[in-house]
Amino acid sequence: MIVVGIDSHKKTHTLVAVDQVGKRLTQVTVDATAKGHREVCTWLGQLEQVLLAIEDCRHLTRRFEADLLLSGYAVVRVHTRLMAGARLSARERGKSDPIDAEAVARVALREPDLPKAELDGPTREVKLRSDHRRTLVRQRTAIANKLRWFLHEIDPELVVPSRGLKRLCVLDTLEADLAARCGVVAEIALDLVRDCRRLTMRINAMEAQLRQLVRELAPNLVAVPGCGVLSAAMILGETAGATRFKSKDAFARFNGTAPIPVWSSNTVRVRLNRGGNRTINNALHMAAVTQVRQDGSGAAYYVKQLAAGKTVKEALRLLRRRISPTGPFAPCWLTRPPMTASGSSGNCHRRLDIEASPSSASSCRSAGPDSVGRARRVLLRHHQARVVRHHHLAQPGRSPYSDLRLH
Repeated sequence: MIVVGIDSHKKTHTLVAVDQVGKRLTQVTVDATAKGHREVCTWLGQLEQVLLAIEDCRHLTRRFEADLLLSGYAVVRVHTRLMAGARLSARERGKSDPIDAEAVARVALREPDLPKAELDGPTREVKLRSDHRRTLVRQRTAIANKLRWFLHEIDPELVVPSRGLKRLCVLDTLEADLAARCGVVAEIALDLVRDCRRLTMRINAMEAQLRQLVRELAPNLVAVPGCGVLSAAMILGETAGATRFKSKDAFARFNGTAPIPVWSSNTVRVRLNRGGNRTINNALHMAAVTQVRQDGSGAAYYVKQLAAGKTVKEALRLLRRRISPTGPFAPCWLTRPPMTASGSSGNCHRRLDIEASPSSASSCRSAGPDSVGRARRVLLRHHQARVVRHHHLAQPGRSPYSDLRLH
């Protein structure tokens, strides 16, 4: 099999083909245009069993990836941090487009589980609208901060309610008041009020569009307690399809709710993960805070962790991790039931089903507390068996989680 590494720029694309041992075979540089993309497809037709590896810079390569995928080629994405080691270990010194493309190809040979490129789906529309709405909110906040100082200069007794500059009725009152005043400051303040009105109307319209999209794509995500339309839009847009994650643990690693292992020998210790996708992490945090304020399973779990000796921050982190596999992601993971210690498929999906759909939650509650307790005990035994199997920490009379601490 031949691996072709691609180093993309705004004006050109450089492609280097290597064999199975990483030896450079040939290279080509084309323009980053539709004509150049057709030239690449013609050049690739001369090779057999080609795997394309492209540096993950989708703001530059999105159109190129789409043309390659529509032509029937398999494309994987290489994160930029993986290229540093490949470039340092290469014999050729320096940095150039062919050197970078060759490093991309060698990383694809070394890493078998790179993410595969796919055509943009409906979740990209959610991401674009969500990002654009956040940009509009930041613009309105900057204008509102400047407007408040002008209003204080015009009349210190003119009281504007907290967060009132996002309400159309307050903006109508300010516009009528400023229109009757004279001076440059009043004129500029009037323009700022109109800008706030315009941005507020666009933000409200964008939120209505997001509400319709989210309810069509992932209605069960909005049903999760504490997860509103905006949080659900951030999760959907940043996830870009839950099927690309092999398990709920892989998704937790992606969003930063899975802790980082920092242990050796027989003492299992983990620390806070400050990486991952912080946008999804922020949405999960808002959902966790909302669940703590309400009466429900989230608040009960939070109180339970506090009673077990966890701090407030640690309890919130554990609640975020508990919320992570819910919503639209649980069903695609529940299609592959995990194996219990005895080797048979267990009953350990019950807890995730409770969080995923209200109907399953009501059916589980109707079954009585004993069935729920049994499901939770099976889930705990499954996790303990998996830790023992992977980390060889089985000790008679001792739980593998006995030394687990969050730092």
